[in-house]
Amino acid sequence: MKQLIHVKSGVTHLKWILCSMLLAGGLVIGPTSQVAKGSGNPNPAVIPPHARAYGLSYAEWGAQWWRWAYSFPLDQFPPLQSGELDCGLGQSGSVWFLAGTVGQGPVMRSCTIPTGKALFFPIITINNDYPCPDPNFQPPPGETMEQFLTEGAEAVINLVTELEVVVDGQSLNDLFTYRAMSKLFTFTADPSLVAFDPCVTGTSQYGVTDGLLDPAKAAATRPAHDLLQRRDRLRRREHFRG
Repeated sequence: MKQLIHVKSGVTHLKWILCSMLLAGGLVIGPTSQVAKGSGNPNPAVIPPHARAYGLSYAEWGAQWWRWAYSFPLDQFPPLQSGELDCGLGQSGSVWFLAGTVGQGPVMRSCTIPTGKALFFPIITINNDYPCPDPNFQPPPGETMEQFLTEGAEAVINLVTELEVVVDGQSLNDLFTYRAMSKLFTFTADPSLVAFDPCVTGTSQYGVTDGLLDPAKAAATRPAHDLLQRRDRLRRREHFRG
C-alpha cells in the first residue's frame, strides 16, 4: 500500500512506496555494443550511464519500463511472477524488459531470450504517479506537476544506501552512478493494478520515475537462459525534518 508522509511542516507531500513495493532488480543484458566499451566504464559489460542506448537515455528507458510493467493485469504483473516464464509478453523491438520484485523475498525466474535482444530492468525504482485518492496529494502553489512528483520520487530513492547486483557470477561496480530521473511522462495502467498502486486510474495519468538503472551487454550468439541473482538492501533514515 502507499502512504502519504508530510514533511517540511506539511508544505511538501511525499508519496512513499513502502519497501515491500520497491521494485528490486538490475538492468540490461544484451548484444555486444561499442557504446559499452568506452574508457573509464566501471562495468565493461554495462552500457555507460550517460549513453543513449537504442535511441533512449536511461531515464527514458525507466519510463518505458513502467509503461510495460503497468500494462499487465494484476495476476500477470511481472514483479509478482516466479518460475519459468514467457519473457516475450508485452515485448517489442531490440530491448526487452525484465522485472524486479515487490519485496516478496528472493525470486528465481527462468526464460528464453532471443538472440540479439538487449535487456533492461531496474535495480530499484519508484513511479511517483498522479492523481491519487488523497485530495491533499497536490502540487503546492507555484510548483509544477513535474517538480512536485520529482521531489517525492527523489526523496524515496535518496534513502537507498547499499546495492548489489550479480550478473553471470560477476558483481557490478559503482551502481549509484546509474541513477536516472525521468521527466514528467504519461502512462495508462491496467485498472486491476489499483490493488498494487491505489493511485492507478486505468486511464492516462502522470508519473515521474527515479531509480537506479543498471544495463549490461553480453555477446548473445544464441537464445539465452536467463538466471540472474539479485540482492538489494534498503536502509531508511528514521526521521524526517519537520
